[in-house]
Amino acid sequence: MSSVEKYIKENAKSFEEQLFNFLRIPSVSTDSKHKGDVKKAAQFLIDQLNEIGLDKVTLHETEGHPIITAEKCPHEDRPTVLIYGHYDVQPSDPDELWETPPFEPTVKDGRVYARGSSDDKGQSFTHVKAIEAYMKTGTDLPVNVKFILEGEEEIGSPNLIPFIKANKELLKCDMVLISDTAMFGEDQPSITYGLRGLAYMEVHVTGPNRDLHSGVFGGAVENPANALAEIIAKLKDEDGVIQIPGFYDDVEPMTAEMREAYKQLPFDEKGYKKDLNLTALHGEKGYGTLERASARPSLDVNGLWSGYQGEGAKTVLPAKAGAKISMRLVPDQEPQKIAELFSDYVNSIAPDTVTVEVEEHHGGYPVVIDLDFYGLKAAAKAFEEVYNKDVLFAREGGSIPIVADFKKVLGVNSILMGFGLTKDALHSPNESFSLKDFHRGIQTSAKFFELLPEYSE
Repeated sequence: MSSVEKYIKENAKSFEEQLFNFLRIPSVSTDSKHKGDVKKAAQFLIDQLNEIGLDKVTLHETEGHPIITAEKCPHEDRPTVLIYGHYDVQPSDPDELWETPPFEPTVKDGRVYARGSSDDKGQSFTHVKAIEAYMKTGTDLPVNVKFILEGEEEIGSPNLIPFIKANKELLKCDMVLISDTAMFGEDQPSITYGLRGLAYMEVHVTGPNRDLHSGVFGGAVENPANALAEIIAKLKDEDGVIQIPGFYDDVEPMTAEMREAYKQLPFDEKGYKKDLNLTALHGEKGYGTLERASARPSLDVNGLWSGYQGEGAKTVLPAKAGAKISMRLVPDQEPQKIAELFSDYVNSIAPDTVTVEVEEHHGGYPVVIDLDFYGLKAAAKAFEEVYNKDVLFAREGGSIPIVADFKKVLGVNSILMGFGLTKDALHSPNESFSLKDFHRGIQTSAKFFELLPEYSE
C-alpha cells in the first residue's frame, strides 16, 4: 500500500467529519437570504485549500457569488488538470418531505442524507481530499492541478463564463475533471461521455386585472389557469413528440451503432419502475427508456402556479398563472434557437383573451466527448483498479453547461468522473450520497492523477 493510499484509509473518518461540516452550510444560491451562507461555504473551501498547501488560493468576488481558484503546478512536462466543482446547492423545499433535517447530515445504512451531499459537495470534495493525500505525505504530485470552484451552478453560472474568458492563462490546462454525475449502477463504475443541453423558460399568463368570483364571472372571462393548461397541453402530443415547429431540425439522429450500444447497457427497467413506484413509463414513441432519458431531447413542466392554494375552498377565477418549463437538448441543438422557437410557438397558440409573456432564464449546450481521449482512458483505468470492475461508458440526461463552455473557451475536453447514483435524489427531498463511494471517489481521484502521465505519453 502506497503512502497516499494509507493516508486516505487512515483519515477516512476525518474526511467524513469535514464533509459533514461542509454540508451543514446552507449555501442555497437561488435565495438571497442565504448569500452569507454561500460566502461561508466558499470560505470553508478556501481554508481547506490553504491548509493542504496549494498555491495561489484566491477568492474572486463577482456580481453574484464568489469563484475560488487554486493550483499546484510543479511540472513543466506533465499534464495540467483543472478540477471544477460547485459549492452551491438547491433549495431544500418542500422541507416537510425530508425525513431528516436537510442541513444536518444524518448517516443511515451507509449513506449521508443532506442537501448537497451528492450534488455537488460530496463529489467535488473527493478531489480536495485526494490532493491532500499527496501533499500531506510528501508524495510527488504526478501532474499539475488547478481548481475552479463556483457558487452559482444551480442558477446557471452567470458569472463563470465571463470569469473564464477573462482568465484563460490562469486556467490554462490540458483537461477538466468534474465529478457531478452518476455511475450507471451501484458498484458499477461508469464514465459519462455525453450530456444534454438545456433551455429553461418561464411562461406568464395574465387575464383580468384582479382575481374574480368564479360564480359571477366564470364562463364570461377567460381563466388564465385554463389558458395556460391548454398551452402546455399543445407542447407535446400523446406519443411524447414535441410539437414546436423546427424543434427537431438540428437533432443529431441516432445511428444503428449508438442504439446497439444502449442495448448492451445492463438496464433493469422493472427495477427502474419499482424504485420510482410507477407501473408504466412514458416518453417519445419509438425509443427505449435510456435513449429517451439521455440521447433524445425532452420537454417538462418544472413548476405551475395559479389561483387559491390554501386549505379548503375559495371560488376564485385567478388573474394570473405561470409555469416554469425546461427543455433538454441534444447535439446539435442550439439553446438560444430553441428558446426563440419555444417563445414563438407559445405566443402563436395563446388565445387573444389573455396576455402571455415568455421569459428565458438560462441554457447550456449539449456535449459529447471523444472516447479515444487519453484522459478518459486514464480515468477508466483508475475506476477499474479501485472498483475491480470494467467501466461502462454512457450518456446522461442532465446538463452541466460549463462542460461545453470549457471546450469553447479553453479548448479542452472534460472528464465526467461521477461517483453518485440515480437514487441519490438530486434536487429532491432526502438527497443522499454513499459514504462508501465518497471514500472510493477519493481513492479513484488519487489513482487517476497517478496514472495520467502514463496515458499522456
